[in-house]
Amino acid sequence: MQSSQSIESSLSPLVPAYASILSLAPYQTGKPVEELTREYGISDVVKLASNENPVGCSPKVTLAITEQLGQLARYPDGNGYYLKQALADFNDVNVDQITLGNGSDDLLDILARSFVGAGDAIVYSQYAFVVYSMLAKMQGAMDVEVPAQRFGHDLKAMSQAVQDNPNTKLVFIANPNNPTGTQLAHKELHAFVASVPSSVLVVLDEAYIEYSPESNNRALLDEFDNVVIVRTFSKAYGLAGLRVGYALSSVAVADLLNRIRQPFNVSRIGLAAAAAALADQDFIERTRLMNDEQMRWLEKQFDALGLGFIKSHANFIMVKIEVEMEDITAASIHEALLEQGVIIRPLAAYGLHNWLRITVGLAEDNLRLIDTLRSILTDD
Repeated sequence: MQSSQSIESSLSPLVPAYASILSLAPYQTGKPVEELTREYGISDVVKLASNENPVGCSPKVTLAITEQLGQLARYPDGNGYYLKQALADFNDVNVDQITLGNGSDDLLDILARSFVGAGDAIVYSQYAFVVYSMLAKMQGAMDVEVPAQRFGHDLKAMSQAVQDNPNTKLVFIANPNNPTGTQLAHKELHAFVASVPSSVLVVLDEAYIEYSPESNNRALLDEFDNVVIVRTFSKAYGLAGLRVGYALSSVAVADLLNRIRQPFNVSRIGLAAAAAALADQDFIERTRLMNDEQMRWLEKQFDALGLGFIKSHANFIMVKIEVEMEDITAASIHEALLEQGVIIRPLAAYGLHNWLRITVGLAEDNLRLIDTLRSILTDD
C-alpha cells in the first residue's frame, strides 16, 4: 500500500478535503469466486467469506425482478413508496421514519455526512465493523475506538468515552457484532442510550437481526429520538448483489437523511426485490433454522479439531488458529484454503491476526470446509 506521503506527492497540487483521508486503506471485500477462479484455475469454489445467504433469495424475489425487466429504461420511484410502506407496516413505524439506502453501508455514510464534521468525534468499539473508523477519517473527524470486552462492546466504557469527548456526534454499535458475532442485551443498550446526551446519535447496526430476532431494539425508537436503527437486505434476505438497506429513526432525523441521500439511490429492481423479500417471512424462518443447525454442527467440528471460537449470534463464526506447529497461522490457513477452492475471511485488518471469520454455508459447503481444514491441520 502506498504511504500517505507518496499518495500526497502523486496528488499534488490536488489536496483532499481532510488529511485523514490519506490514511484510509481501501475496504477489503471478501475475495470473489471469479477472482479465485482466475488466480488458481479452480472452478469448484465454496465462498464462506462475505456472510451471504448460501440458500440464495426467496422465489418471490425472482418473480418480482422478472416483472421489472421491461421497465429498465425508466427511473425508479425516487421515494420508494411501496417498499417504505411495507417496511413501515413490518416494523410498526410511520413511513416518515424510514430512509432507504444502497445497502446499509450507504446509510452509514449518509449518517456520517449528515451529522459529523471536522473536529467532531465518532465512538465505536474495538473489533467492530471497520467501516465506522473509515467514516470518521472520511469526514476529518476523530475516531474514538473503545477497547472491547470479551470481543464485544463495552457499553460502560463507551458511555465514558462519550463523556470524555464532548465533541462526539455519532456512536456506532453493531448488534450482533461483525466480525465477532457477539450480542448485547436490551437492558444494556437501553441503559447506554439513556446515559448519553440527546445530542449524540446512537446508530444500531442490525445487519444480522434476522439471525437473532431477540436482538431487535425497535422499541428504543419509541423512547429516544437520538436512536437510528440500520438494517439490510444483503444478508438473510439474500439480496447482496442488489444493495438495498433501510434506516428507522425519528421523523426529524429521517427528514434530514432524506435530504442528504442521493436521488434514486435504490434501483427499480432493488425496490421490487426488497418488497418481495420482506413479504416472504417463511423464507427467512427457514434460513434462520438452517443457519442455527449448521452453526451447531460447525461448533462441534471446531471443538473436535481443537480450535477455539466465539459463540456467534449471526450467520458467521470467528475461529482462532492457535496450534503448536510454528508454520500454521491464520494467514497460512487462509492461503491453504484458497488453494483448495474454499474462501474464508482473514481478520488481520481488525487486529485479530490469529482469527478467521467463516460464514455458515450449506451442509455440503461446511463439510468441504471442515474436511479441507482437517487435511491442512494434519498434513505432515
